[in-house]
Amino acid sequence: MIVIYGIKEKLNPIKMQLSDVIHSCMQSVLGLPEDKRAHRFIPMNKEDFFYPGGRSDDYTVIEIHMMSGRKPDTQKQLIKSLFCEIEGQLAISPNDIEITIHEQAPYQWGFRGMTGDEAKDLKYKLNV
Repeated sequence: MIVIYGIKEKLNPIKMQLSDVIHSCMQSVLGLPEDKRAHRFIPMNKEDFFYPGGRSDDYTVIEIHMMSGRKPDTQKQLIKSLFCEIEGQLAISPNDIEITIHEQAPYQWGFRGMTGDEAKDLKYKLNV
């Protein structure tokens, strides 16, 4: 699951395109299938969204929640791919993008009535 935060006046107009860019990176780096898109957008009022100095109103936070198993180099490749593609396709500077990856053990995920460690039909690999 991916949660994206930003100032609503900046985030709302680009939601679909940003979702496409993020999912494309998830597919190319992690091998996720087309139908494995789970994005949540949190458009915020400017007065409720505090961010570090030196950033613009384009400042966007991307939190990636996933089951553990991906190698550090794969995770780094994903982050760098996101910086590059978001800048190239949406003209948002990497300085205005913050990405965090939160990993949880498969048994800590629940979906389709089971836990992640019980799922034997995933169409993607965790250990990449």
